[in-house]
Parts: sequence; C-alpha cells; structure tokens
Amino acid sequence: MNYRLFPLLVLLLSLVGCHHAKPKVFDPSYVQFEASYNPYLENQFYPSLIMGVASLSDKNFGFNDTNALFSVSVTAPVSNSVLRITIDSSNLNYVTIFQEVLPVKDTRYTFYPSIKWKFDQLYKIRQQGTTDLTFTCFINDEEVDVKNVRINYRSANDCLLSVIDDDGHLHDFRWLFAAYVNEEHPFIDSILTDILDQGVISRITGYQKDAKTVVSQVEAIWYYALERGITYSSISCTSSPTEHANVQHIRFFDQVYNTRQANCVDACVFFASIMRKIGLKPVIFVEPCHAYLGYYTDNRRRTLKLLETTITSWADFPALTRNYNETMERNPDAKGSERISAAMNTKYTKYLTTTEKKQWEEGTLSFPDFKRAVAHALFLKATDYDKDNYKNNRKYFTSASNPTYQQLDIELLRKMVQPING
Repeated sequence: MNYRLFPLLVLLLSLVGCHHAKPKVFDPSYVQFEASYNPYLENQFYPSLIMGVASLSDKNFGFNDTNALFSVSVTAPVSNSVLRITIDSSNLNYVTIFQEVLPVKDTRYTFYPSIKWKFDQLYKIRQQGTTDLTFTCFINDEEVDVKNVRINYRSANDCLLSVIDDDGHLHDFRWLFAAYVNEEHPFIDSILTDILDQGVISRITGYQKDAKTVVSQVEAIWYYALERGITYSSISCTSSPTEHANVQHIRFFDQVYNTRQANCVDACVFFASIMRKIGLKPVIFVEPCHAYLGYYTDNRRRTLKLLETTITSWADFPALTRNYNETMERNPDAKGSERISAAMNTKYTKYLTTTEKKQWEEGTLSFPDFKRAVAHALFLKATDYDKDNYKNNRKYFTSASNPTYQQLDIELLRKMVQPING
C-alpha cells in the first residue's frame, strides 16, 4: 500500500461519512397521495370497456361521480405546485405521465388520468388474470409517494352489462354490445365475394334501390350463414364476477366465423357487422337473457324488419351437402328425394312448399335450388319469429325506466362506441 496516499483516503472517507441525503421538502402524510380504481367495478377490469370507447377524448363510463376508471388525489402542499404522476409500464399499459398544477395550498384535488393502454395486448386477453399498476407521485419534481393498484382483468370477450351502486342505482352498459359489431373486420371483404358467388343476389347496393332489394341483401347474408354452418351454441346469459356486476361473454366476429358457433348475441353482432359493411342500419334488441336483430329497409329509418338469428341452427347445410355428395357418390343414378338420406329428407322437406316438395321428389328441383328454398323458408320464419315479443315490449325499448330492455341502433352508437379490433 502507498502510505503517502493514506491521508487522502481518510479525507475522502470522512467526506462521504459527512454526506447526508437531502431531506424531503414535502411530507407524504400531508400530501396524502391516493390512487384508486373505480369502486363500483370492485377491482374488475374490462378490456372491452377500454377498447370500445378508445376514440372518445372525454370517456364517460356511465358513473355519477367519475369520468374515468382510475383516479388520483392529492393535497396541495404549496400554492401553484406542479403535480406529476407517473404510471409504470405493465402487461396492460405503457408508461404514462400525467401532469397538472395545484393552484391553492391545502386544497384537495382529484384527477382522472388517461392511461396509455396496450390495445393489441388487451384484445388478446382470453383468460382472467391479475396485475398491479404502480402510480408514483411527484410534486415540483420531488418524489413524494408510491401507490400500487391491483386489478383483476377479465377476458376481452367479457362485456359488462350493468353495475348496481351502493345506493341501488343500476348503471347500464348494454350499449357496449355495439363494440363487438365490427364492420371493419378484414374477413368481411372475402365474405361479400362469397355472398355474390352464391347467386342469391347479383349486386350489393345497400339503400340505393327499394326495400325489397334491401331484404334480398339480408337474405343473401342469411344464406351465407347457413352455408357456413353457423349453429347455436349457448353460453350462460350472464356471469357475476362481483356482487354488483353482470357480464355477458360475446364472441368476436372471427371467433364466430372460425368456430361456426354463436349464441343469440354473437349471431346478432356477426350479422350486424356484415350489414354495416354494406351500408345497412342494424339494430340489436336486448331483452332479459335474449337478443334478436332488426334492420331498417330504408335509409330514413321508416320501416323496421326483424331477424331471429338463432334460427340458423335449424339447418346444417354443410352436413346436408356432405350427405348429398356421399349419396350421389354411392348411387350416381339417384333420382328425386333419393339424392339425400331419408333422415335428411324428412328434416328439410318440411320447409318446402307443396310445389317445391313435388319438384324435389320428382327430381326437377336441383340440389342448390333445394337449399335455397329451405333457406328462404327459414328466413321467413326468422323474420316473423320475434314480432310478438317486439310488439309487447316496444314500450320498454323506448323507455329508460326498464334498462333490461335495450334498442341498440349501431349507427347511432358509433358516435361513442367503436369496433373492437385486434
């Protein structure tokens, strides 16, 4: 060791020993920094709620005393102090910085920071999980306090229906159904090509022609759904993640397309997505534990038609087509109703008119025309199926006194709810 350097080393150590951390200017107990999640939701976080209203600058989620899901509160230690809140990155959000001026000393301020969400990640959430959001409070660039807010996130398929607050008031969220209607989905362009190839209609014109043409376009979508083999698959009406909330599981457009399964709400949003793409105006009617579709036959909303989308499950056209192909392969000379099995024949000929049934039995009705005849009969049944329900409940649809009944005009709701995209 070089002893000539020893005095210098002692001096450096003494200087380090004399150094003290700079005391905090602002007392955390005085500032009383708090960060919290909306109490009505009881720590349940719904990605669909965030994605559905992402385009709104002022996000009003339907509660009385907040206009956002997260809130922060501080007491100003000095006048005109600068508050900065940093929200750390998590699996749900990017780093977010929120800044405001606190004008008056000793005044309690509450703010609702807009968080930078990872929307692509929110869309991919299919299972429940838990995460912590870390809020750090700075005043005049001095770190004052840190708070963690733990939330339980739900699947992106979970649509919040309603929340009952501590005073027993019901906050209705069924308008969020409109977020699952996705006229922007990339699958729809190829679907429209397939619809034209079916030959039910030759052109897609929206409202450019008469009401009969509009109905024909909807029937072409109906025929496509039958050919696709979309069947009814029940999921419980609602689930209750907390004491005060009701939730509906809704499949996204591509999930219905790929799985070919849909409950009443899933099928409504699937049909409505295609209708919106071609310029039509769909309406979803929501009753307790059921939903059915409506659409206007004119651009001015004067005439409304209904459609019970779950009736697509009354026919399985893919199975029928396989049965026809297998039967004809075994017996190429099969005539008339022998072109399909007896069971299939019994199941589907009941939907034919007397003339169509005779033509089918004689062999003068082709198999494609046979399917179109069945599809048309089912379309007429789907059109009439909910007429009595609508007539009896119409007063509830147009009244705010019973929020369990909702008339969701998708075009009007687009002003506040955007499609959920991946």
